[in-house]
Amino acid sequence: MRKLCPNYDREDGLDTVLEVPIPEEMFTASNKHKTWQNMKAWMKPSNPNLDKTSITALFGGRNSELQLLLGVVGAPLIPSPIKCDDSPTKLFKDHPIEASMAKYILKQYIASVGGEKAINSVDSMYAMGKVKMATSEFCAGEGSLNNSKVVKVKNSRNWVSGGGEMGAFVLWQKRPELWCLELVVSGCKISAGSDGKVAWRQTPWHHSHASRGPPRPLRRFLQGIDPRSTANLFSNSICIGEKTINEKDCFILKLEAEPSSLKARSTSSVEIIRHTVWGYFSQRTGLLVQLEDSHLLRIKTAGNDSIFWETTMESLIQDYKTIDGINIAHSGRTSVSLFRFGESPETQSRTRMEEVWQIEEIDFNIKGLSMDCFLPPGDLKKEDESCGIVSSNAGRLPFNNIRSGPTKFGMRKVVAIDVQESESSTEEDDDYEL
Repeated sequence: MRKLCPNYDREDGLDTVLEVPIPEEMFTASNKHKTWQNMKAWMKPSNPNLDKTSITALFGGRNSELQLLLGVVGAPLIPSPIKCDDSPTKLFKDHPIEASMAKYILKQYIASVGGEKAINSVDSMYAMGKVKMATSEFCAGEGSLNNSKVVKVKNSRNWVSGGGEMGAFVLWQKRPELWCLELVVSGCKISAGSDGKVAWRQTPWHHSHASRGPPRPLRRFLQGIDPRSTANLFSNSICIGEKTINEKDCFILKLEAEPSSLKARSTSSVEIIRHTVWGYFSQRTGLLVQLEDSHLLRIKTAGNDSIFWETTMESLIQDYKTIDGINIAHSGRTSVSLFRFGESPETQSRTRMEEVWQIEEIDFNIKGLSMDCFLPPGDLKKEDESCGIVSSNAGRLPFNNIRSGPTKFGMRKVVAIDVQESESSTEEDDDYEL
């Protein structure tokens, strides 16, 4: 990982220390010049009036695909806020058998990651790692998706030969409700965080915006790097059975988002119908092997018609290593399916995305990590509830040249769980957070 950037204004000047290190793989012979060109533009003072045309010129013709990847895979949140509980497995009595089994499985999980004393000793944490993400498949067709035309993105699945977008991230956390993420992929940076009162996101193609409802933790923390939050999240779950994941026998814990949380995140035009999380815990080691969540949205259109979007994410969690007495996952792979349906059969579509990630550095109890590190951006308008990540005018799917029948499939109403009502009717129709 490279942590220094050359001084482009003066050849004899000191190098700049990067807030987000850059993976060495980004500096191969084939893309070294373009990577440094993008980094040079990114390091210069940003223009708040940067329009979508200049963004496309900076990041190339794949800008739409990059927006989709970062919007969906970059910084997703979990369904509900996590309550701080130093003993999430207490009170086994007076619970249904499914809930009691879940608490027993969590007790084994806490023991496997280092014990309550070890995880409760962590007040803050820092993690730095690298990612590679790509859109792997797009299906659009007449009738059912089983008969649809499947279009695979060039090189997206061929990770070894260099396909996909390379990047890196830095995570900071002080208790579950205070966190901050900086993610740079192919020279494009997004930031997200929470100060305990509001969760927010900032991208190059949209102003800073807040998520609806109470602030929720980042999903990446539950991918094996924050055992206490994982245990607290599943403290109200139930055990629904067993399943073999990656040749490992696992218990399955299931958690449904509360109706009050779904209602707080819905709007007059977008309803969040459900959001479910499943955790797969190894029967042999007790560790979390896979994290899966799925949510379903309904968008009201003109008349009585509705558009439905279902997003499913599966994260395989691997390579556990002991850091200061705590077992932390150091790599994994996330697969995402984005499914649109509900209008005419010709408009059904499915997009698949993938991400592989690896932790390079991690540390606990960071000295000097104050509340100031988690303040939202200065341009965040709490009263402004417009928060689209991908606009219909500039953020269409990268496959908009593909047709099935008379319909052209774009990104007009790609949505996910953090939906914001817009200030104007135009934004309300076009912009949603992914």
